Amino acid sequence: MNQFPPSNSPIVATNWLHSLWKFSRPHTIIGTTLSVLGLYLLTLGVTNSSFSVANLGQILMTWLACISGNIYIVGLNQLIDVDIDKINKPHLPIAAGEFTEEQARFIVITTGILALVLAAIGGPFLLAMVVTSLVIGTAYSLPPLRLKQFPFWAALCIFSVRGTIVNLGLFLHFSWLLQQSQGIPFAVWTLTLFILVFTMAIAIFKDIPDLEGDLRYNINTFTIKLGKKAVFDLALWLLTFCYIGMIIVGIFQLAEINPTFLVISHTIPLIFLWSKSQKVNLESKKEIAKFYQLIWKMFFLEYLIFPISAFLN
Repeated sequence: MNQFPPSNSPIVATNWLHSLWKFSRPHTIIGTTLSVLGLYLLTLGVTNSSFSVANLGQILMTWLACISGNIYIVGLNQLIDVDIDKINKPHLPIAAGEFTEEQARFIVITTGILALVLAAIGGPFLLAMVVTSLVIGTAYSLPPLRLKQFPFWAALCIFSVRGTIVNLGLFLHFSWLLQQSQGIPFAVWTLTLFILVFTMAIAIFKDIPDLEGDLRYNINTFTIKLGKKAVFDLALWLLTFCYIGMIIVGIFQLAEINPTFLVISHTIPLIFLWSKSQKVNLESKKEIAKFYQLIWKMFFLEYLIFPISAFLN
Protein backbone atom coordinates (compact mmCIF):
# COMPACT_ATOMS: atom_id res chain seq x y z
CA MET A 1 0.00 0.00 0.00
CA ASN A 2 1.34 3.41 -0.96
CA GLN A 3 2.22 5.36 2.18
CA PHE A 4 1.92 8.75 0.53
CA PRO A 5 -0.95 10.12 -1.58
CA PRO A 6 0.05 10.45 -5.24
CA SER A 7 -0.12 13.91 -6.72
CA ASN A 8 1.14 15.60 -9.84
CA SER A 9 1.00 18.98 -8.14
CA PRO A 10 4.43 20.55 -7.60
CA ILE A 11 2.94 22.45 -4.64
CA VAL A 12 1.99 19.21 -2.89
CA ALA A 13 5.43 17.73 -3.61
CA THR A 14 7.12 20.86 -2.28
CA ASN A 15 4.99 20.81 0.87
CA TRP A 16 5.81 17.15 1.45
CA LEU A 17 9.54 17.76 1.07
CA HIS A 18 9.29 20.71 3.45
CA SER A 19 7.53 18.48 5.99
CA LEU A 20 10.22 15.82 5.56
CA TRP A 21 12.87 18.49 6.13
CA LYS A 22 11.17 19.52 9.39
CA PHE A 23 10.74 15.86 10.36
CA SER A 24 14.49 15.33 9.98
CA ARG A 25 15.17 18.19 12.47
CA PRO A 26 17.37 20.41 10.23
CA HIS A 27 19.82 21.48 12.94
CA THR A 28 20.74 17.82 13.55
CA ILE A 29 21.08 17.15 9.81
CA ILE A 30 23.42 20.14 9.43
CA GLY A 31 25.40 18.96 12.47
CA THR A 32 25.72 15.44 11.07
CA THR A 33 26.75 16.74 7.64
CA LEU A 34 29.44 18.99 9.08
CA SER A 35 30.72 16.25 11.38
CA VAL A 36 31.23 13.95 8.38
CA LEU A 37 32.94 16.70 6.37
CA GLY A 38 34.95 17.97 9.34
CA LEU A 39 36.22 14.54 10.40
CA TYR A 40 37.19 13.71 6.83
CA LEU A 41 39.18 16.95 6.49
CA LEU A 42 40.71 16.49 9.95
CA THR A 43 41.73 12.94 9.03
CA LEU A 44 43.45 14.27 5.90
CA GLY A 45 45.21 16.93 7.97
CA VAL A 46 46.52 14.78 10.81
CA THR A 47 47.52 11.84 8.59
CA ASN A 48 49.14 14.07 5.92
CA SER A 49 46.97 12.43 3.27
CA SER A 50 45.84 14.00 0.02
CA PHE A 51 42.29 14.42 -1.20
CA SER A 52 41.34 11.84 -3.78
CA VAL A 53 38.39 12.08 -6.18
CA ALA A 54 38.25 8.28 -5.99
CA ASN A 55 37.07 8.59 -2.38
CA LEU A 56 34.09 10.82 -3.23
CA GLY A 57 31.72 7.87 -3.64
CA GLN A 58 32.73 6.43 -0.26
CA ILE A 59 32.40 9.83 1.42
CA LEU A 60 28.91 10.23 -0.07
CA MET A 61 27.95 6.77 1.13
CA THR A 62 29.24 7.62 4.61
CA TRP A 63 27.19 10.81 4.62
CA LEU A 64 24.02 9.05 3.43
CA ALA A 65 24.42 6.34 6.08
CA CYS A 66 24.84 8.94 8.81
CA ILE A 67 21.95 11.10 7.56
CA SER A 68 19.66 8.07 7.33
CA GLY A 69 20.58 7.07 10.87
CA ASN A 70 19.98 10.65 12.00
CA ILE A 71 16.47 10.72 10.50
CA TYR A 72 15.68 7.32 12.05
CA ILE A 73 16.65 8.53 15.55
CA VAL A 74 14.88 11.90 15.48
CA GLY A 75 11.91 10.43 13.62
CA LEU A 76 11.45 7.65 16.16
CA ASN A 77 11.52 10.22 18.95
CA GLN A 78 8.74 12.23 17.25
CA LEU A 79 6.71 9.10 16.56
CA ILE A 80 6.72 8.13 20.23
CA ASP A 81 6.23 11.71 21.54
CA VAL A 82 3.29 12.92 19.43
CA ASP A 83 1.19 14.06 22.40
CA ILE A 84 4.15 15.81 24.06
CA ASP A 85 5.12 17.52 20.80
CA LYS A 86 1.57 18.89 20.42
CA ILE A 87 2.43 21.01 23.48
CA ASN A 88 6.20 21.57 23.17
CA LYS A 89 6.73 21.52 19.39
CA PRO A 90 3.36 21.78 17.62
CA HIS A 91 5.10 22.75 14.36
CA LEU A 92 6.60 19.26 13.88
CA PRO A 93 4.96 17.28 11.04
CA ILE A 94 3.17 14.55 13.04
CA ALA A 95 1.98 16.93 15.75
CA ALA A 96 0.82 19.39 13.07
CA GLY A 97 -0.99 16.69 11.08
CA GLU A 98 1.28 17.02 8.04
CA PHE A 99 2.30 13.36 8.36
CA THR A 100 0.13 10.55 9.65
CA GLU A 101 1.72 8.19 12.16
CA GLU A 102 1.68 5.49 9.47
CA GLN A 103 3.65 7.72 7.09
CA ALA A 104 6.13 8.66 9.82
CA ARG A 105 6.57 4.99 10.75
CA PHE A 106 7.33 4.17 7.09
CA ILE A 107 10.01 6.89 6.95
CA VAL A 108 11.59 5.75 10.23
CA ILE A 109 11.74 2.08 9.22
CA THR A 110 13.03 2.90 5.73
CA THR A 111 15.80 5.22 6.93
CA GLY A 112 16.83 2.77 9.67
CA ILE A 113 17.23 -0.06 7.16
CA LEU A 114 18.98 2.22 4.67
CA ALA A 115 21.46 3.36 7.34
CA LEU A 116 22.38 -0.23 8.18
CA VAL A 117 22.70 -1.34 4.54
CA LEU A 118 24.88 1.62 3.54
CA ALA A 119 27.04 1.27 6.65
CA ALA A 120 27.55 -2.45 5.98
CA ILE A 121 28.72 -1.62 2.45
CA GLY A 122 30.85 1.27 3.72
CA GLY A 123 33.11 -0.71 6.03
CA PRO A 124 33.48 -2.22 9.52
CA PHE A 125 34.09 1.00 11.46
CA LEU A 126 31.16 2.78 9.82
CA LEU A 127 28.90 -0.21 10.50
CA ALA A 128 29.95 -0.37 14.16
CA MET A 129 29.35 3.37 14.56
CA VAL A 130 25.91 3.32 12.91
CA VAL A 131 24.70 0.20 14.74
CA THR A 132 25.80 1.59 18.12
CA SER A 133 24.15 4.95 17.40
CA LEU A 134 20.87 3.34 16.31
CA VAL A 135 20.76 1.09 19.36
CA ILE A 136 21.31 4.04 21.71
CA GLY A 137 18.83 6.20 19.77
CA THR A 138 16.21 3.45 19.99
CA ALA A 139 16.77 2.96 23.72
CA TYR A 140 16.46 6.73 24.18
CA SER A 141 12.92 6.92 22.78
CA LEU A 142 11.31 3.50 22.71
CA PRO A 143 9.62 1.74 25.65
CA PRO A 144 10.28 -0.16 27.79
CA LEU A 145 13.67 1.52 28.36
CA ARG A 146 12.70 5.02 27.12
CA LEU A 147 15.84 6.50 28.63
CA LYS A 148 14.73 10.04 27.87
CA GLN A 149 12.56 9.80 31.01
CA PHE A 150 15.70 9.88 33.17
CA PRO A 151 17.82 13.07 33.07
CA PHE A 152 21.21 11.38 33.50
CA TRP A 153 20.60 8.60 30.97
CA ALA A 154 18.96 10.97 28.49
CA ALA A 155 21.98 13.28 28.55
CA LEU A 156 24.37 10.32 28.38
CA CYS A 157 22.65 9.01 25.23
CA ILE A 158 22.99 12.34 23.45
CA PHE A 159 26.56 13.26 24.29
CA SER A 160 27.91 9.71 23.98
CA VAL A 161 26.66 9.48 20.38
CA ARG A 162 27.42 13.03 19.23
CA GLY A 163 30.53 13.43 21.35
CA THR A 164 32.35 10.11 21.28
CA ILE A 165 30.87 7.51 18.94
CA VAL A 166 30.49 9.78 15.91
CA ASN A 167 33.88 11.51 16.16
CA LEU A 168 36.03 8.48 16.91
CA GLY A 169 33.97 6.25 14.60
CA LEU A 170 34.26 8.61 11.65
CA PHE A 171 38.00 9.14 12.17
CA LEU A 172 38.63 5.38 12.30
CA HIS A 173 36.40 4.90 9.25
CA PHE A 174 38.16 7.55 7.18
CA SER A 175 41.59 6.35 8.32
CA TRP A 176 40.59 2.87 7.15
CA LEU A 177 39.44 4.26 3.79
CA LEU A 178 42.72 6.19 3.41
CA GLN A 179 44.68 3.08 4.45
CA GLN A 180 46.23 4.87 7.42
CA SER A 181 46.82 2.41 10.25
CA GLN A 182 48.13 4.85 12.87
CA GLY A 183 46.36 5.25 16.20
CA ILE A 184 44.05 8.09 17.12
CA PRO A 185 46.15 11.30 17.34
CA PHE A 186 45.79 13.81 20.16
CA ALA A 187 44.12 16.34 17.84
CA VAL A 188 41.21 13.94 17.31
CA TRP A 189 40.95 13.24 21.05
CA THR A 190 40.91 17.01 21.63
CA LEU A 191 38.03 17.55 19.20
CA THR A 192 36.20 14.56 20.67
CA LEU A 193 36.48 15.90 24.22
CA PHE A 194 35.33 19.36 23.08
CA ILE A 195 32.28 17.94 21.28
CA LEU A 196 31.57 15.55 24.17
CA VAL A 197 31.27 18.36 26.72
CA PHE A 198 29.59 20.67 24.19
CA THR A 199 26.84 18.13 23.47
CA MET A 200 26.49 17.59 27.21
CA ALA A 201 25.52 21.27 27.38
CA ILE A 202 23.14 20.83 24.43
CA ALA A 203 21.59 17.76 26.06
CA ILE A 204 20.65 19.57 29.26
CA PHE A 205 19.77 22.90 27.61
CA LYS A 206 17.34 21.46 25.05
CA ASP A 207 14.72 20.69 27.69
CA ILE A 208 14.45 24.27 29.03
CA PRO A 209 11.79 25.38 26.50
CA ASP A 210 9.96 22.02 26.81
CA LEU A 211 9.11 22.39 30.50
CA GLU A 212 5.31 22.47 30.10
CA GLY A 213 4.93 19.30 28.04
CA ASP A 214 7.54 17.37 30.00
CA LEU A 215 5.78 18.18 33.27
CA ARG A 216 2.40 17.08 31.95
CA TYR A 217 3.68 13.75 30.65
CA ASN A 218 6.02 13.01 33.57
CA ILE A 219 9.29 13.29 31.63
CA ASN A 220 11.90 14.09 34.27
CA THR A 221 14.55 16.51 33.06
CA PHE A 222 17.27 18.56 34.71
CA THR A 223 15.11 21.64 34.05
CA ILE A 224 12.26 20.17 36.11
CA LYS A 225 14.59 19.08 38.89
CA LEU A 226 16.87 22.14 39.07
CA GLY A 227 14.95 24.98 37.44
CA LYS A 228 15.53 27.00 34.26
CA LYS A 229 18.15 29.37 35.69
CA ALA A 230 20.32 26.62 37.18
CA VAL A 231 20.28 24.56 33.96
CA PHE A 232 20.93 27.64 31.81
CA ASP A 233 23.94 28.58 33.94
CA LEU A 234 25.24 25.01 34.00
CA ALA A 235 25.04 24.74 30.21
CA LEU A 236 26.76 28.10 29.82
CA TRP A 237 29.66 27.09 32.07
CA LEU A 238 30.04 23.75 30.28
CA LEU A 239 30.36 25.63 27.00
CA THR A 240 32.82 28.02 28.60
CA PHE A 241 34.89 25.05 29.79
CA CYS A 242 34.99 23.79 26.18
CA TYR A 243 36.34 27.05 24.78
CA ILE A 244 38.81 27.69 27.58
CA GLY A 245 40.07 24.12 27.15
CA MET A 246 40.72 24.73 23.45
CA ILE A 247 42.48 28.02 24.23
CA ILE A 248 44.75 26.20 26.70
CA VAL A 249 45.50 23.52 24.09
CA GLY A 250 46.52 26.30 21.70
CA ILE A 251 48.61 28.27 24.22
CA PHE A 252 50.60 25.20 25.29
CA GLN A 253 50.66 23.69 21.77
CA LEU A 254 49.35 20.34 23.00
CA ALA A 255 47.94 19.08 19.69
CA GLU A 256 48.99 18.80 16.05
CA ILE A 257 47.18 22.01 15.09
CA ASN A 258 47.97 25.69 14.53
CA PRO A 259 48.05 27.22 18.03
CA THR A 260 47.55 30.88 17.06
CA PHE A 261 44.49 30.18 14.93
CA LEU A 262 43.09 27.86 17.62
CA VAL A 263 43.37 30.51 20.35
CA ILE A 264 41.85 33.32 18.26
CA SER A 265 39.06 31.17 16.80
CA HIS A 266 37.91 30.10 20.28
CA THR A 267 38.38 33.37 22.16
CA ILE A 268 36.05 35.31 19.86
CA PRO A 269 33.12 32.82 20.07
CA LEU A 270 33.51 32.62 23.85
CA ILE A 271 33.18 36.40 24.22
CA PHE A 272 30.23 36.39 21.80
CA LEU A 273 28.52 33.56 23.72
CA TRP A 274 28.70 35.41 27.04
CA SER A 275 27.53 38.63 25.45
CA LYS A 276 24.42 36.92 24.05
CA SER A 277 23.74 34.94 27.22
CA GLN A 278 23.29 38.10 29.28
CA LYS A 279 20.36 39.18 27.11
CA VAL A 280 18.28 35.98 27.35
CA ASN A 281 14.94 36.27 29.14
CA LEU A 282 14.32 32.84 30.67
CA GLU A 283 10.58 33.56 30.82
CA SER A 284 10.45 33.86 27.03
CA LYS A 285 10.29 30.51 25.25
CA LYS A 286 11.17 32.28 22.00
CA GLU A 287 14.38 33.79 23.42
CA ILE A 288 15.42 30.48 24.97
CA ALA A 289 14.85 28.69 21.66
CA LYS A 290 16.84 31.38 19.83
CA PHE A 291 19.80 30.98 22.19
CA TYR A 292 19.56 27.19 21.80
CA GLN A 293 19.83 27.58 18.03
CA LEU A 294 22.88 29.83 18.60
CA ILE A 295 24.52 27.02 20.58
CA TRP A 296 23.91 24.66 17.65
CA LYS A 297 25.45 27.18 15.23
CA MET A 298 28.56 27.32 17.42
CA PHE A 299 28.58 23.53 17.39
CA PHE A 300 28.48 23.59 13.58
CA LEU A 301 31.33 26.11 13.50
CA GLU A 302 33.68 23.84 15.42
CA TYR A 303 33.67 21.26 12.62
CA LEU A 304 35.00 23.97 10.31
CA ILE A 305 37.43 25.62 12.75
CA PHE A 306 39.21 22.49 13.91
CA PRO A 307 40.07 20.99 10.48
CA ILE A 308 41.33 24.41 9.39
CA SER A 309 43.57 24.46 12.45
CA ALA A 310 44.99 21.08 11.44
CA PHE A 311 45.66 22.17 7.86
CA LEU A 312 47.34 25.41 9.00
CA ASN A 313 49.75 23.55 11.28
